[in-house]
Amino acid sequence: MQLNVDALRKADETMQLSVEALRKDAARKEALGRDAHDWDADGGSAPPRPDETMALRVSRLRETVRTPGRRADRRKPRGKRTMPPAVARVTATAARYLAPLAARISPYARKLKPVYPRPGRTGWRRWMPSWRQWLGAWLTAIGLTGMFLVVAYAVTDIPDNLNTYATQQDNVYFWSDGTPMARTGWVQRQAMPLKDIPQDVRWAVLAAENENFYSDPGISFKGITRALWRTVGQGDTEGGSTITQQYVKNVYLTQNQTVSRKFTEAMIALKLDNKMSKDQILEGYLNTSWFGRGTYGIQRAAQAYYGKDVSKLNASEAACLAGLLKGAGLYDPTLGKANHKRAVERWSWILDRMVKIGKLSPQERAKYTKFPDPLKTNPLYDTGEQSDYLVELASQYAKKSAHLTDQQFDLGGYQIYTTFDHKREKALTDAVAKARKQAKQDHPEEAKAGHYGAASVATDGRILAVYGGPDHRTQGYNESNASTVKAGSAFQPFVYAAGLEHGIVKKRNGVPSPVSPETVYDGDDGHIVTTPEGPYWDRSGKRVTAHNDDGKSYGQITLDKALAQSVNVPFMQLGMDTGLDKVTRTAEASGLLASSIGPQVPALSMGNSTPSAIRMAGGYATFAASGTHTEPYSVRRITRNGAQVALVTPRAQRAVGAKVAEAVSRGLTESFRIAHPAGAPVTAQVSGKAGTTEDDTASWYTGTASSVTTAVVVYRIDLAKSLEPLPLKGLAGTTADSVPYTVWSKAMGFG
Repeated sequence: MQLNVDALRKADETMQLSVEALRKDAARKEALGRDAHDWDADGGSAPPRPDETMALRVSRLRETVRTPGRRADRRKPRGKRTMPPAVARVTATAARYLAPLAARISPYARKLKPVYPRPGRTGWRRWMPSWRQWLGAWLTAIGLTGMFLVVAYAVTDIPDNLNTYATQQDNVYFWSDGTPMARTGWVQRQAMPLKDIPQDVRWAVLAAENENFYSDPGISFKGITRALWRTVGQGDTEGGSTITQQYVKNVYLTQNQTVSRKFTEAMIALKLDNKMSKDQILEGYLNTSWFGRGTYGIQRAAQAYYGKDVSKLNASEAACLAGLLKGAGLYDPTLGKANHKRAVERWSWILDRMVKIGKLSPQERAKYTKFPDPLKTNPLYDTGEQSDYLVELASQYAKKSAHLTDQQFDLGGYQIYTTFDHKREKALTDAVAKARKQAKQDHPEEAKAGHYGAASVATDGRILAVYGGPDHRTQGYNESNASTVKAGSAFQPFVYAAGLEHGIVKKRNGVPSPVSPETVYDGDDGHIVTTPEGPYWDRSGKRVTAHNDDGKSYGQITLDKALAQSVNVPFMQLGMDTGLDKVTRTAEASGLLASSIGPQVPALSMGNSTPSAIRMAGGYATFAASGTHTEPYSVRRITRNGAQVALVTPRAQRAVGAKVAEAVSRGLTESFRIAHPAGAPVTAQVSGKAGTTEDDTASWYTGTASSVTTAVVVYRIDLAKSLEPLPLKGLAGTTADSVPYTVWSKAMGFG
């Protein structure tokens, strides 16, 4: 206790000394004669009086002496806190950039501390800050804004995932002459490398949208300020963006016109400008911008408005398309007179801008005096009716031959150049449409279940035209590619070719003997079919007999005449003599699918196989191609965004010998001339043959002219009930007035 008393006594003495020192200091300051006005001139307030200051300090000192442990007791130990990563990163960034600046301005900032009302001022001046305070507020605002922008730039990342809508593309299909046929997909877009986009097209867009693109930092401060003013100040939205900002909006953000979206757009644009080259940004912008008519990207716009690739645009056409970027709804000249007037004015302005920035010579500008009016409608139309059947065939073939999965193909961006001939497709479609119309008039009840399959195939395998049905949207069933009905007597050429190729065996374990067109066979109706072992018996224990379509007997007849006159009996026996396995191999080698070949019974030679119209045409084309067969194909080339896609193209394979093919072709030529002597000019190289079935469920005509083979089949199936063929009941006409032949003749240009 004595120690505590001594300590307090010493503290009291120390306090007395401190009080004495304070009194002397106050007296000295008072002697200097500094008044309140001098203090106020420096921007501060009048100093407190010496007595008041001294009394305050004495009071604080006594409190400290009396309770020496109070402040320490108040401080409680705290655990170490860890900042979140994002906060730590922001703090570190701010400290790194702002610490030197804060050190410089802190001495001046202390003098700027406002005191209100200002002493020494009267009236409204008491509430007005001094010039130093105004300067401090302005510098503080700039500093805070700068700090905010630095931090925002540091924490803003370029998104890894692109806007899926901006990268989605369509698949475009072209006719054999390169003109657009159809497109599939939700978006009309096709990306093009910048190297394939002409300089005039690029600078037309830059002149219209951002002439300083190659020198700006990725954003336009003037444009952003104007856009923010209209958005915030006037409740409206306006662009003012650079091409980099517009590209960011297209591929990373949404089209929402909000302040937050515009700010994020600017931050990403700044970073993107440092990460990507200007050419990369321009390429992306040109491939993702909206041009109206359902199109995205300059390539699809060129096709939609001018029916050509972007590489073929001139400066005038490019200026028209560049004008659409301001708003296709206002500048598409085909939408009205007002639009046309605006489009012409903007087109002229863009060309003048190109001259001003030195990207178009005045001489070339003088050439463009007439506005290049675009096409009235978009040639990249949606699929429908026959084009859907064509697209179906081409897409299946493209995926198979290019080894593309469904997922890869559905990503879009493919250009599929098909083998389909526009003129032949129209001729075939018109011919079938006319036959359908006539059938509804002559046989209204039977016509309800009527089907017409047709296909034209070149001798080199190209599928030139097909008729798949009345409309794919109402009947997805493709009649040209369906293996549904029997070939009937249209199968005879394959039996004939097999006999000529392999010879025949009449005796058990005998050696094959050759067969020629002059080989004679029994052509009488009711001929008993035999094998080297004797008559052929069916499962019911009856001997199998062959019959001709009309029940007529022809006696002994050569094979070439039997083919020309479509006599069934000789070929049924020829098939047994040659061997049904060899007949099957010959038919498959010629182009018929193994899955469509009928059972290995005598009726095989009578056409119990069910080839499609495409396969039947391809099979007959083998004979016209001197015995070489090329698998039918519908796609000749595929590209994706201008780059070639590897495609397996079928090659010709030897199916039968050239002499065999020549003999079969002669028989088919004779068949055409006998049945239709005035069907084609005498000088025309035309061959063809009709085909009927024993149960009258199908009627065929397949013929070749000018290295193109067309097969037409008419049959009846009630798809609502089953896929079982029904009797034609006159729907296919008569032998003298065959509907399949009429369609074939018109499609081939003879009708």
